[in-house]
Amino acid sequence: MTGHMTVARQGRVMVLTMDDAATRNALGPDMMAAARDALVDAAADAGVGAVVLAGANGTFCSGGNLGRLLDNARADPGEIRANLESFHGWTRAMRACPKPVIAAVEGTAAGAGFSLALGCDLIVAAEDAAFTLAYVKVGLTPDGGGSAFLARAATPQLAAEIMFEGGRIGAKRLGQLAIVNRLVPPGTALAEATAWAARLAEGPTLAIGRAKRLIESGFGPADEQLDREAALFAEALHGVEAAEGIAAFFEKRVPDYPRE
Repeated sequence: MTGHMTVARQGRVMVLTMDDAATRNALGPDMMAAARDALVDAAADAGVGAVVLAGANGTFCSGGNLGRLLDNARADPGEIRANLESFHGWTRAMRACPKPVIAAVEGTAAGAGFSLALGCDLIVAAEDAAFTLAYVKVGLTPDGGGSAFLARAATPQLAAEIMFEGGRIGAKRLGQLAIVNRLVPPGTALAEATAWAARLAEGPTLAIGRAKRLIESGFGPADEQLDREAALFAEALHGVEAAEGIAAFFEKRVPDYPRE
């Protein structure tokens, strides 16, 4: 094993921490499988209201392990696709999870690490953090959903710059472009992300999950999205969260949303 994923609970927040000091938290099969399984568990656990993804050792994630990639290059395309799916299973689980997932970025989010950060619903980053999709520098293209998420979040020109050049882009610039949600002093990204996650976790979990589904599908035809909005609105209006939220509004109190 070349690294591991630490899974911890802080109240209703699940905190996932990538940890491999020797490689600056490069991704490995064990870490990918653990992250995927933890996100599947979070999706099914009513006691979890939000998830935070962070990196240990003062950095977020250095991306894929080039040594392992070199070995994979000798495999046939089918085997390469199967290996990639172990990573993409993590991304799929993160997007399918109906709970908010917040990236807490310190240091560097490089390659697949940048893809992971973009795949989260929200990003909190240290002011001195840096992001890069440097695949092009070794003749590769992004994986882990990086191209899709970046194309959604940025203008085509910025996405092209980041993917064609493979250079570093600072958190402050991404903050100005609203790709990073919050900029915080170095060393405080995890604390800020966890506090934000805790606040979101006390909200209407089902409604947030529906909103996440609408964001995910919102890049398709508007007519289809209107149908989804109508269906999910009707579902929500007949649900227990709306009953409690509307009652609390008229009773001028804080809603106490059911958790089961």
